[in-house]
Amino acid sequence: MELDDIRTISDGLKKEVRRTIVGQDGALDLMLVSLLCKGHLLLEGVPGTGKTLLVRSFSKALNLEFGRIQFTPDLMPGDVLGTNLFNFQTNEFSLTKGPIFTDLLLADEINRTPPKTQSALLEAMSERSVTIDGTSHQLGAGFLVIATQNPIEQQGTYPLPEAQLDRFMFKYVLEYPSEAEERSIVAMHGHQTSMPKLDEFGMKGVANLAQLEEMRAIVGKIRLSPEITNYIVSVVRATREHPALQFGGSPRSATMLAAASRAYAALQGRDYVIPDDVKFVAIPGLHHRVVLAPSAEIEGTQTNSVIREILEQTAAPR
Repeated sequence: MELDDIRTISDGLKKEVRRTIVGQDGALDLMLVSLLCKGHLLLEGVPGTGKTLLVRSFSKALNLEFGRIQFTPDLMPGDVLGTNLFNFQTNEFSLTKGPIFTDLLLADEINRTPPKTQSALLEAMSERSVTIDGTSHQLGAGFLVIATQNPIEQQGTYPLPEAQLDRFMFKYVLEYPSEAEERSIVAMHGHQTSMPKLDEFGMKGVANLAQLEEMRAIVGKIRLSPEITNYIVSVVRATREHPALQFGGSPRSATMLAAASRAYAALQGRDYVIPDDVKFVAIPGLHHRVVLAPSAEIEGTQTNSVIREILEQTAAPR
């Protein structure tokens, strides 16, 4: 597989997803970046903006095993991971695997379950393994979590713990569609009120796990010059010194930005990273890793605007 093949496959994936989805180009690009560098993605938006349909369509365009967990207030960790059940015929315990044993996992409305159940994903997202009754079980090489959540202002939501948020490579906020996009959505889906059946749209998978592993190997070789490395570190360190931020990005933030920049460069058909690649992934990559100072929060300062200001003030290499 060559670098050009990544562009070809990604274009094919986008074409399939757009059979059911109108707009959301930014979210789709970040989903592809996450896929290529084994990151996880958190999508936030009010109900009805197409978060679940977007993830289901993305999964349908991939020949990967798909699993979904609908997070609810009464969901328990065992419902996510699975449990050991006693088999009276064999007099042994056997593992009944939970929905987390899959390739692409949709964690739907993840912030509608208490932190105890949310934390069941921590080990899986960090180490791609789960521990059940003291025994570690490996997850597949293609394991990827795409979670959706409603804004915390919505009733019945629980804020995600910082440790949970830090496991996500990106947090992306889905905005309302434009007027033209909304007209297209109504024209496409206005004949039904239930979730669309993807088979009716003729969607097909255009990439499998073996191809995905080859693509990831190529992304890992994308050149990151010392100048770009210094630029990434400067941006992250600037978040720790900005007066509007109480807590800045961690060293993990910098490594995540470097990996994401490589993947985005590959999607653009380049074998090297440029500052614009870093700028594209910086806001969704840092948004959930920094904390506004109380004074800035009272003044109505937005986290994204602070990160954007840092990007503008940090000298980019030529």
